[in-house]
Amino acid sequence: GSKSLKNFCVAWIMVCIALCSILPCQLLLRSQDQSTVIERSNNSLDMIEMSGFICGYISCVFYLGSRFPQLYKNFRRRSTEGTSYLLFALAMMGNCTYGLSLVLKMPATPSFRAPYFLHHLPWLIGSFGVLFLDIFVTLQFVLYRQHKEKQPALVALEVEPLLVNEETA
Repeated sequence: GSKSLKNFCVAWIMVCIALCSILPCQLLLRSQDQSTVIERSNNSLDMIEMSGFICGYISCVFYLGSRFPQLYKNFRRRSTEGTSYLLFALAMMGNCTYGLSLVLKMPATPSFRAPYFLHHLPWLIGSFGVLFLDIFVTLQFVLYRQHKEKQPALVALEVEPLLVNEETA
């Protein structure tokens, strides 16, 4: 319930504070180290790149996770009432074009494709994964619209109005 949500929010705030502290420090150190050239192999990652990958995968997890509460809520209520399909349709178009832009920018040289793909993997998973989940939201809109027409006595679980005891100023 609310205690686990509170713990999750506190953990998320701590991760954000840590990232907001570490990344600027790394950028400052990197700019100071540019005066001395350090040899490194092409396969190794420095702290900035690794931080970018970690942020990419964290973003991917949260982005994918953002669809499950809506999918679950729609499933439990057997309704998509109150959900904007336009939001999901535009997100689908955005994720499709973003994912395609990454795929279409893939290098022509076969030896560069695998490293390119691995470097862009969190963003490819995020865009195409959410696109895949939004297809399920679209199916819910279609199925529950038909379901609603068959059973007009559908009772929504949420009966409280959004604005209660509003005082006009």
